[in-house]
Amino acid sequence: MEFLIQQLDQAKDLPLPTYETEGAAGMDLRACIDEPITLKPMERKAIPLGFKMALPKGFEAQVRPRSGLGLRHGISMPNTPGTIDADYRGEVSVLLINLGEEDFTINRGDRIAQMVINRVEQIQFAKVEALPDSPRGEGGYGSTGVK
Repeated sequence: MEFLIQQLDQAKDLPLPTYETEGAAGMDLRACIDEPITLKPMERKAIPLGFKMALPKGFEAQVRPRSGLGLRHGISMPNTPGTIDADYRGEVSVLLINLGEEDFTINRGDRIAQMVINRVEQIQFAKVEALPDSPRGEGGYGSTGVK
């Protein structure tokens, strides 16, 4: 399946989002920055990616942290997953946060996040006075146990 993507002039030397392995669910996203950016512990910044895209109606893109950056450096996203709607046409960026204890530097072309494309449905709510029963009922956090 093909979707439309526009690589911005400042990113012509960078690869477009790519699947790094045949079985990957997410495409790696690369920082499109002119100078290195250092995130101090608990600091967050929006990092531009150098492209725009047009998703068809009925699709979304979810931007997610990279697990290796989280494990090794504490780099995550405060809004994970970030959603890109089908009608958004601006430059895509990633909001990163440093949850680690040391400064973390992002360089041009670094793989900083991943993007997964999903089908989505829009629904209509039907207002009711009561909901039907279910086996779980109102059991919330932890109600199904650990094992």
